[in-house]
Amino acid sequence: MPGTSPAQLTLALYQPDIPQNAGTILRMCACLGFGAAIIEPAGFPVSDRHFRRAGMDYLDHVAIARHASFSAFDAWRRREGARLILLSTKASLAYTEFRFEAGDILLLGRESAGAPEEVHQTADARLLIPLQNSMRSLNVAVAAAMVAGEAARQIQIARLADANIAERG
Repeated sequence: MPGTSPAQLTLALYQPDIPQNAGTILRMCACLGFGAAIIEPAGFPVSDRHFRRAGMDYLDHVAIARHASFSAFDAWRRREGARLILLSTKASLAYTEFRFEAGDILLLGRESAGAPEEVHQTADARLLIPLQNSMRSLNVAVAAAMVAGEAARQIQIARLADANIAERG
């Protein structure tokens, strides 16, 4: 829902192609308390039965911010003050070498084409998952889970450290 603040972490899907992947990612968001955003146009109707099947009844438990275009999405995230972290096979920085912060938005490109140059230029950081030399990419839902898990781990560690400092202070 445009206008709402990002959660501790938001996963954004740039014009997703495959309803099953989108449903799986949104199910993960529901289960882990992450925010979600879909940047349209999607390559399928959001009411598509495959999308609903992959997300199951979990889709009723995640707030999905839908944006008509990348520019509308980018304006929303800038108003919220959120960093845009693009996951890309074209990036050079490994996700494990990046310091995530609460409020970050992890953006996943289209399964068929990734994200266009405009999106790359707008991102605050571009991260990759290092793969074996002969491999092109992981499934987008698998990539989302790996990077979101690391981001959530780092955010939780930072919160615990802040709580310990406040307790001693």
